[in-house]
Amino acid sequence: STTGNSSVVAIKDAKIAGLNCGACGYDECAKLPKPNDGFEFAGPFCAWRLVDLGIAIGSAAKTASMLNVDNRIMYRIGVVARKMGIIDGDVVLGIPLSATGKNIFFDR
Repeated sequence: STTGNSSVVAIKDAKIAGLNCGACGYDECAKLPKPNDGFEFAGPFCAWRLVDLGIAIGSAAKTASMLNVDNRIMYRIGVVARKMGIIDGDVVLGIPLSATGKNIFFDR
């Protein structure tokens, strides 16, 4: 018997950090263009907001792991969830979840 599910995490209307750090490719935050809807995600965004997304999804994956739920962060799940309207986010990542005897996300 297999039980599985997925969770998705996204950023939506992310504001700039205001650091003028240049990580986005612009020397001033004010020069970063407004996001446009791309084929899979919207962008560009402040690099620090994408770091925030990474921290959030990493924390979610770690919490699932601590609860003995197998998981793996996946790009494509986020794209599909966004295109299907399952989540209203500009950049979306997915975490498939599984509670089985063997971790189906890693072949070791």
